[in-house]
Amino acid sequence: MTPPASSAPKQNGDAVQMQFDDNALLPLLFGERDTHLDRIERQLGVSVVSRGNRLAISGPSPRADQARAALAALYDRLKRGLEVDGPAVDAAVRLAHSRSGEPPSEFGLEGEIHTRKRRISARGTNQAAYIRALRTNELVFGLGPAGTGKTYLAVATAVDMMMSGKVERIVLSRPAVEAGERLGFLPGDVREKVDPYLRPLYDALYDMLPGEQVQRRLSSGEIEIAPLAFMRGRTLSHAYIILDEAQNTTPVQMKMFLTRLGEGARMAVTGDLSQIDLPRGTTSGVTDALAALEGVEGIATVRFTEADVVRHPLVQRIVQAYDRRDRKRGPRRTVDDHE
Repeated sequence: MTPPASSAPKQNGDAVQMQFDDNALLPLLFGERDTHLDRIERQLGVSVVSRGNRLAISGPSPRADQARAALAALYDRLKRGLEVDGPAVDAAVRLAHSRSGEPPSEFGLEGEIHTRKRRISARGTNQAAYIRALRTNELVFGLGPAGTGKTYLAVATAVDMMMSGKVERIVLSRPAVEAGERLGFLPGDVREKVDPYLRPLYDALYDMLPGEQVQRRLSSGEIEIAPLAFMRGRTLSHAYIILDEAQNTTPVQMKMFLTRLGEGARMAVTGDLSQIDLPRGTTSGVTDALAALEGVEGIATVRFTEADVVRHPLVQRIVQAYDRRDRKRGPRRTVDDHE
């Protein structure tokens, strides 16, 4: 791994000193008008002063060390050709805090996905654990609130594995019409009926592959849209299969889906158990599967929290506000409760 600076940081009074060996990367590291440095200062309560290719970080020792670790990780991202933007800065700060000053750049290396259009690196400890799980397990449950990257990273891993020949195709599925799956009432053919419900998966695909490749692979069947209602009776071999919004499956649907797994195939099941749209009294297929499959070899579960939200900072605050409201109300009645 390329060292983040030409010399190890050292203490100078209350300040942590850093020196970088590539001046051309510093504008990208600091951000336009030093916006990235300002972002780190606000989040950690430190002062960051730049002098040429050097930085002086002043503040409480733990916070100054976290700022140094975050900046070292961001500099390493730039060295590896990855972009540094606001969310990347937030993730580096979060990561530096969670790893108690260990260089988070190491974390980025082990949690990196290569696709045709971009390289994607983990933006949190849970994202890194999720990427490892997607690569090493036949079945992975990724559960948590919106904006944590659970669907996006599953699609990225699927594209990576297809491009490297580890799987032959990608199959995308999602419950439609609030799990009722009344596809026959919608206009158009099967794909036209289900397309609106799979838009997040399409968006991720177009973010990772050129548009003409997505269209060509959809036409050839290398990327397939398979409504959950139409999965029964199939065996999917040598495929990466993703079930999104899985909290809106019933136990029968979930068992049917999981048993589609064929030779050389992988599955990712993503969902948010706080947004179950099933009728009251209906158990979520995810809840049922987690209980039934506990301890089964080859299955991993990664749970994200509001701290893992990597969208606009307001999304994280929205999730936190809802969680605080729900805690004040006391225990929620779940979909398993009856009137």
